[in-house]
Amino acid sequence: MAASTTTATNGRPAPLTDGQYFLPLALITSLFFLWAFGVNLNDVLIPHLKKAFRLTDFQSSFIQVAFFGGYFLAALPAGRMMERIGYKKGILSGLMLCAAGALLIIPAATVRVYGFFLFALFVMACGQSFLEVAANPYVTLLGPAESSERRLNLAQSFNAVGAVVTPIVGAAFILTLTHYSPAQLSAMSAEQFQAYQIVEADTVKTPYLVIGGLFLAVAALIYFSKLPDITEREKQAGSTTKELRGILNYGHLLKGVLAQFFYVGAQVGVASFVIRFAQHIATGTPEKVAANYLKLHLLAFMIGRFAGSAIMRRIPAPRLLSLFAAGALLCGFLAVITSGVMPLWAIVIIGFFHSIMFPTIFALSLKNLGSYTKLGSSLLVMSIIGGAIVPAIMGRISDLSSIQRAFFVPFICYAYVLYFALRGYKPHRAATWNEASTVTIEAK
Repeated sequence: MAASTTTATNGRPAPLTDGQYFLPLALITSLFFLWAFGVNLNDVLIPHLKKAFRLTDFQSSFIQVAFFGGYFLAALPAGRMMERIGYKKGILSGLMLCAAGALLIIPAATVRVYGFFLFALFVMACGQSFLEVAANPYVTLLGPAESSERRLNLAQSFNAVGAVVTPIVGAAFILTLTHYSPAQLSAMSAEQFQAYQIVEADTVKTPYLVIGGLFLAVAALIYFSKLPDITEREKQAGSTTKELRGILNYGHLLKGVLAQFFYVGAQVGVASFVIRFAQHIATGTPEKVAANYLKLHLLAFMIGRFAGSAIMRRIPAPRLLSLFAAGALLCGFLAVITSGVMPLWAIVIIGFFHSIMFPTIFALSLKNLGSYTKLGSSLLVMSIIGGAIVPAIMGRISDLSSIQRAFFVPFICYAYVLYFALRGYKPHRAATWNEASTVTIEAK
């Protein structure tokens, strides 16, 4: 069955999807909700393990380095595997890796070794990289090309729902109201600190056991479902090296990869340190109370996703992206230069402006790529490595100066996203006839 070619007519927006693609779209959208748990629980895990292992802000940022490093390293192999075994088997492989990583957290908590935690998160992230490489381009193809940005924003909205649920679950099961200063932790005897570590480590076991079980349950559901698979009849580009040379002709994709790098870095950096930021602004705030600002930040993120999907019916995606990038710039500026409650609410509201950035940048960057769509998707997922680099830079600045000054780094990131929304997204070259893909949907 050929992919839909429906276009907007009589000035009306193109439909979100065609009827035959509704169930596949719904099933894939459930994956967006599920992988939010893996990504966003890190924001709760960072202050928790920082306290349990007596880490600096820079050392605690290694959680994001390990996680998004897994995204980066697995993206190209995931794209290649999809070409050989298809999207359905690729998604199943990703779900199994995610489950394995989540379940590895349990022995990591038992032996209380920070490096083991990092390895478990790395494995989980490799699985999520498989899911992202498959699901994002899949959603853009399940309906008219004209509504691809809106469709991906809607699917990503359910990722935002998961992002809101995650810190609520994480704060309830992992964080405590007991707050020890670094001096108090240092004053503990070896036996007292070991007992404290055991209690702190045990709190992470149940959430990750449940998450691992959810990944396995969804894998079973997809295995027994007739999930359509996308295949492409395309000109064979040959080696990865040859494909990479060819894709360099698409300047808007390369600018999109950089925009995605900066956006993900800013988004992860802000969310990773919301709790620390709140404790810095309101000195003495227990982490469980400070986590309320993270919940509000992610609630604003979810509202923005759904609102953005609706507004995009009337406002072109690039224009809306530029407005949201400008809003994030303003909030980032206020977070750095103001005091009192203003910086706290600026960080909360910035979640709203983050909302549409990832899916909109992703969809705009894949425009007109033809047979290079899979490789383009892999490169965009690789750009998620920004989520490892930017938080580490922020953590280092925080250790040397203050966490509030570290929030100047996301401000720089938003400036480039604004450039991409205004000019960088425009395709400079369309795929040639020989490069164009014929996309088909087949039931597997």
